[in-house]
Amino acid sequence: MYPEHTDRTPAVRAPEVHQPTPLTPTAPYPAPLVPVQPHAVPTVASIVLPDGRVVTGYAIEPARPEPVAAKPAVSRAAVNIALGGIGFAAVCGGLALLTAFVAALAAFIHQLIILAAVIFGGWVAVQVFSASGHRGGTTVNIRKAVIKRSHFHG
Repeated sequence: MYPEHTDRTPAVRAPEVHQPTPLTPTAPYPAPLVPVQPHAVPTVASIVLPDGRVVTGYAIEPARPEPVAAKPAVSRAAVNIALGGIGFAAVCGGLALLTAFVAALAAFIHQLIILAAVIFGGWVAVQVFSASGHRGGTTVNIRKAVIKRSHFHG
């Protein structure tokens, strides 16, 4: 499997030297790289796992975004004008709904009055026309009259 030992020396090759080829930047003036040093030496944290093993490592803090520049303050008068406009629009919409509600309520009450008049008028008509059908006579129960007659004449 291994070649047997021989006394001849291996042929020596001349070493090949590779020179790096510089890359041309894509931007005409690239931004210079600024090295950032850590503010403090990070602390080493050790955690003991439930099975007794100890894991040691650096705590990695999440990257915090840079604070956003403060927005210019909005004047109090502008806020009051905007709120007044919103309030005015709400009142106008509410008044439009209120007038529609009042009109619907008035129509409903009008229809109830007409319905009551029709029912009452029908009742009056029934009373008038049913009374004129008998032509002014009195209704007599014949059985009672016969009993009374036989009682008196009996």
